[in-house]
Amino acid sequence: MFKADNFQEIIISPQSTILASLKRMDTIRRKLLLVFDNRYAGLLSIGDIQRAIIKGINLETPIIEILRGDYITATPESTVEQIKNSMLVIRAEFMPVVTEEGEIKAVYFWKDLFETETLLPVKQFNLPVVIMAGGLGTRLKPITNVLPKPLIPIGTKTIIEEIFEQFGKHGCNEFYISVNYKAEFIKSYIHNLGLPYQVDFFEEDIPLGTAGSLTLLKDTIKTTFIVSNCDILIDQDYSEILEYHRENNNEITVVAVLKHFPIAYGIIETGENGQLLNMKEKPELTFKINSGMYILEANLLNEIPEESFFHITELIQNVTARNGKVGVFPISDGAWNDIGDWPEYKKVLMNNGFII
Repeated sequence: MFKADNFQEIIISPQSTILASLKRMDTIRRKLLLVFDNRYAGLLSIGDIQRAIIKGINLETPIIEILRGDYITATPESTVEQIKNSMLVIRAEFMPVVTEEGEIKAVYFWKDLFETETLLPVKQFNLPVVIMAGGLGTRLKPITNVLPKPLIPIGTKTIIEEIFEQFGKHGCNEFYISVNYKAEFIKSYIHNLGLPYQVDFFEEDIPLGTAGSLTLLKDTIKTTFIVSNCDILIDQDYSEILEYHRENNNEITVVAVLKHFPIAYGIIETGENGQLLNMKEKPELTFKINSGMYILEANLLNEIPEESFFHITELIQNVTARNGKVGVFPISDGAWNDIGDWPEYKKVLMNNGFII
């Protein structure tokens, strides 16, 4: 059950904004919050926030306006076994015990009830995954003079092993690795791992950008597939991204990170003749940035020019220009680990408890 400090950590007011709730989740590294103000008001999940953002709801909106009423809670009469079964079905991080009057009697956490269990995604799927691993890793020199970027270590594993595991726990077992720089090194390392997946390599003779090499797969991949950079880890239920992609009939879904940028100065908005409209003291701006992960339909492989340097952003622009559907699925800043340069790599190591 909860201790007082644990309870305070996961609790948030119904009047808190969507943005404040998102930041709280990132800070405490949880995807579920307990909404409480003298009495139980509901549960707020990262999925609730993502759906609100997709709908275009302002990030300053109070979360009481986006709360769902169908979350499962336990009652004082519930047995521990019943609570465990409910949590197992919905993969809940925690389960509050709530009275009819809205009093919270206890909170059961997953890690306390399932010590050896992994919080796996509810829905499994098996789609081809393409990992773009052909880059030079210039921003991580001098380490990439020795190691190719996919083999950069995070603790006792390499980044590409972590990527395999992330997709593997969702049910994916078909991987295609685009290689160029230190290709034989990468192939040898992965072959010697003895992974329980089907892993095939395709090689650029020359660097072809972030999408140019995908033409080498146009006679191989015939279904919806996923593309991931080799230097990112995303802590998200990928089945939710796939569900969004399919429900909206997207040809491409871009996974975007909500990045927050504080402005150190007060900003001024003016109108006609320089008249003051508004002043904001040290605001924080939030933008969606490209995470480096995408879901694509197989027909797009025919729209990539062969043997040409071609970025995936060019493909996205082309699809948009012909009125094809390109969706954007938001994830929080804390759910995105990027090791593309030294500052970010150091941050990932520290966040995962590795001292550098």
